[in-house]
Amino acid sequence: MTINDLEPKLVFGNFYGITRQPRPSKHEEKIRAYLLEWAKEHNVEAFADATGNVIMRAPATPGYENLKGVVLQGHMDMVPQKNAGIQHDFEKDPIETWVDGEWLKAKSTTLGADNGLGIALAMSILESPDVKHGPIELLVTYDEETGMAGAMALEPGILKGDILINLDSETEGELYVGCAGGLDASISAKYERKPEPAGYICYSLDVKGCRGGHSGLEINEYRANANKVAARVIYELLTKADAKLLDMEGGTLRNAIPRECSATLYIPQQKEALAKDIVAKVYDEVMFEYAATDPDCKFIFEPYKCAEGEVCDHEDCKYVEEGAALRLIRALIACPDGVERMSDQMPGMVETSNNMAMVKIYRGEFVVNCLLRSSVDSAKNQLALKVESVFALAGADVAFSGGYSGWAPNASSEILQVMKSEYEKMYGVEPKVVAVHAGLECGILGGKYPNWDMISCGPTLLSPHSPDERAYIPSVQKTWDYLKAVLAAIPKK
Repeated sequence: MTINDLEPKLVFGNFYGITRQPRPSKHEEKIRAYLLEWAKEHNVEAFADATGNVIMRAPATPGYENLKGVVLQGHMDMVPQKNAGIQHDFEKDPIETWVDGEWLKAKSTTLGADNGLGIALAMSILESPDVKHGPIELLVTYDEETGMAGAMALEPGILKGDILINLDSETEGELYVGCAGGLDASISAKYERKPEPAGYICYSLDVKGCRGGHSGLEINEYRANANKVAARVIYELLTKADAKLLDMEGGTLRNAIPRECSATLYIPQQKEALAKDIVAKVYDEVMFEYAATDPDCKFIFEPYKCAEGEVCDHEDCKYVEEGAALRLIRALIACPDGVERMSDQMPGMVETSNNMAMVKIYRGEFVVNCLLRSSVDSAKNQLALKVESVFALAGADVAFSGGYSGWAPNASSEILQVMKSEYEKMYGVEPKVVAVHAGLECGILGGKYPNWDMISCGPTLLSPHSPDERAYIPSVQKTWDYLKAVLAAIPKK
């Protein structure tokens, strides 16, 4: 069985078309062109705004002209993550899917169901002659995953609808009515380097096999952050085996929990056995602490070997001055990471968190990127002060950017009542009404269109932002049927 055999065929057919378009964040040219061409082929009004968001429109079906206008919304970009050793160019290659029982997966890469399935559902609404609806618009934003640039650049007044249904949620049967705000932290410093020492052996350290995942939706699962784990090992080697740090690099995206981190160190020849014992000891500790969340985490600690044909660059043989190495590694260890506080208002929801997402120590440059999230602006600001304080004490510069507020729940939402009622009629149970720690675009879009009544829903996805991303196939059919029923029940103007 392949993706093209799955039901509903219309939705999965549109999603298949999306998977064929390379679309990592900031490289959306091909998917944007595809969406506009698709609209042309299906006689759907469509255009790209001045910044690159795609907007489509469809008139009401006969007899439904008096319903309030609905804006269906999602984002065109995807998170480009792949397993180590996999040859895949996200800017050129399509996503290869496969069916594993009731789950749709990708072959060792992210699937892009976040948010490709949401876009496919909306496209199918516009395409299907059987769906009853009032005036419909589809807003497809760009660069959501690395900063929500498309949502931030959207101009007020372009869209005419009264209700926004965001299709970027990832648990069928849940209606999202609020989300966290976010803030990017960029940390940088310079450090002195010293020449290769005599009597030392060069070793490579690799932390691999961590589960990673979405730094909003899965931060409360307390998965191992490969950057933090590697810093822990390096600190022990620096302080107990007189090791020298050459470089370190881990993480690839600010909103993905780091899965891998690598470092290169010099180890004194006479302390080689001690260094191996230290690494083994820390590994045992890590595996005990993360046995439930990251059972496949592994350390590889072995003499460094140049790649075949690689010519040694002596600039890469210099190591970080000892005092600077300790300051920087201690800062990485001290930096807040993971859940900072759970919500008092929404039990079970994370209020505030940080993801120490990307770390690079190389050729005199120290760079760290973090994504802070909170549904409480003051708590987000306080966490930012903590992060800034840690790295300032280590002599680093800290800059914050891309800040946006969260989306506050609206208990009197008309669309919420409609969607609760329709779900209960269809499935005999009430949907859960929740807020999410991830940064949905609703918070930004609602600031530009304060008249919108907003809600978010979607099919069930697991482990987005990692190569384990998968979509629960039966939930797509349920979401499709539900969305059609909701559109027919939209309140009148």
